[in-house]
Amino acid sequence: MPATDAVVALVERFRQHHVAYKHNTYNEEQVRTDFLSPLFKAMGWDVDNKQWYSPRCREVVGEATKSPDYSFRIGGVRKFILEAKKPSINIKKDVSPPYLVRRYAWSAKLPLSILSDFEEFADA
Repeated sequence: MPATDAVVALVERFRQHHVAYKHNTYNEEQVRTDFLSPLFKAMGWDVDNKQWYSPRCREVVGEATKSPDYSFRIGGVRKFILEAKKPSINIKKDVSPPYLVRRYAWSAKLPLSILSDFEEFADA
């Protein structure tokens, strides 16, 4: 499936089931699995490490707790991070998620950090 079709399908699925995804029980792990990972795969990022790169050289690294959810790398060098939030959290109004992802980026000396609940993406 072409990337644009895959992205459109993800957006349409979110739109059709918006109420369920905005429910407080739908969590960050589900957002990553159902939407964010498929989105970045459609955009050409090797989220599943199908190239079999060593851990240091992977394009996308799922981070452990107390770290951003995704680190995106090119040639083994981290370029930006993404922190996922469940859609029931208002990433525009809640000050905690942007602060957290900015702190991660500052500590890693990265110029770009992204916060997303799939419904919205914000340069934190």
